[in-house]
Amino acid sequence: MKYRSIGRTDLKVSEIGFGCGGNAGLMVRGRFDEQLRIVEAALDAGINYFDVAPDYIGAEANLGRVLRTLHARPLINSKVEIRAANLDDIAGHVVHSVETSLREIGVDTLDVVQIHNAPIGGSRLPAGHDYHTLGVRHFLGAGGALEGLRRLVDAGKVRHLGFVCRGNDAPYVRELLATGMFNVLNVPYTLLNPSAGMVLPPKLSVDKDGGAVLDDAREAGAGAAIYSVLARGFLSDQSVAGEAHHPLAREVSHNASDANAMRERAARVRFLALESGISLAQAAFRFVLAHPAVTTALGGFSSMEQLKELCAVSGMGPFDAALNARLERVWESNFAETESW
Repeated sequence: MKYRSIGRTDLKVSEIGFGCGGNAGLMVRGRFDEQLRIVEAALDAGINYFDVAPDYIGAEANLGRVLRTLHARPLINSKVEIRAANLDDIAGHVVHSVETSLREIGVDTLDVVQIHNAPIGGSRLPAGHDYHTLGVRHFLGAGGALEGLRRLVDAGKVRHLGFVCRGNDAPYVRELLATGMFNVLNVPYTLLNPSAGMVLPPKLSVDKDGGAVLDDAREAGAGAAIYSVLARGFLSDQSVAGEAHHPLAREVSHNASDANAMRERAARVRFLALESGISLAQAAFRFVLAHPAVTTALGGFSSMEQLKELCAVSGMGPFDAALNARLERVWESNFAETESW
C-alpha cells in the first residue's frame, strides 16, 4: 500500500481508503463476523483511513466495536449532517453531533470531521431531513458550522476539518477553501463524470459539473478523498454484464432507463481494463489515483474479494498516453461508440 499526505496536515493516508457507507453495505448491514474479518484484512493490507458518518446508520457503532475488538486505531473521518431542525443553533448542533460520534465510535478525538452538506449560494436552507446542501452563510456566519468546528478543535476533540462537494458548487467550494480552515474535501470524481478534475469537453454531458475543484483544493493546500469511485457501482464488470450486485450492496438505481444509460457509458470505458489486464473496478480506481490532487480513493467493500481487488490498485500508476488519449476521445464524443477507435 502506498501513502499520500493530506495537504498541509501531518496526516499520511493510504491510497485506498475504507468507506463505511450504505452503498457497499458492509458496515451498515453486514454481520459482525464479516465486518471484523474484512476490517482486519484491510488493516493488514495497509489501509489506515476510515470514512464514516452518522447518516450511515449504525456504521459508527459497528466500526467502533470492530476496532476495539482488534485493538486498532486507524485514522478516522466522520461527518456532521445539518438539517432544517438544526438551523437555530448550527454551531451547537455541530458540537453535539461530533460528541455523539465520539461516543459511538469509542474514541476521544476524530482525525477529520467534515460537514456532510455541500456548500451552495447565500443562505439557502436544507428542507426537512435533507442534508445534501447548505448555504455558505450558514457555514461561515456567526453561530454557523465553522464556529462549531472551531470549538471542537479548541477542545481537542477534532484535529482537522473538511466538507463534502457534490457538483455544481465550485464557486462556493472556493469560498470555503479561501478561509484556510478546511483540509480535506470529499469529492465525486469518476470515469463517467471527470468534471471535478478537469474542464469539461463541450459535448460531454454530465448530471453535475464538478468545476475542476480538485485543482482548487490542491492550490489551497487541502487533500481530496474521492467517493463513489465506481459511480454507484456501475463501473464494474458485473454491472456491465447485467449481473446482480452483492447482497449487502444498495440497489444502484430504481430507474431502468438511468441504469441502462449508465451501463452503456461504463461499457464505453471498459477498454481501459481490457487492455491493461485488470478489472473495470480496478481501472476506475487507477484513473482516480492518477490525478495529482487526489489523496485517497474510498473503497466501499461488500466482500473480501472486493477488498483484495481494490487494494491491488495502489501503486499501479497512471494509464499510458495512448489509453488516456482514447479516453479523452470517448469524453469528447459524449460516450458515442466509434468503431475506428
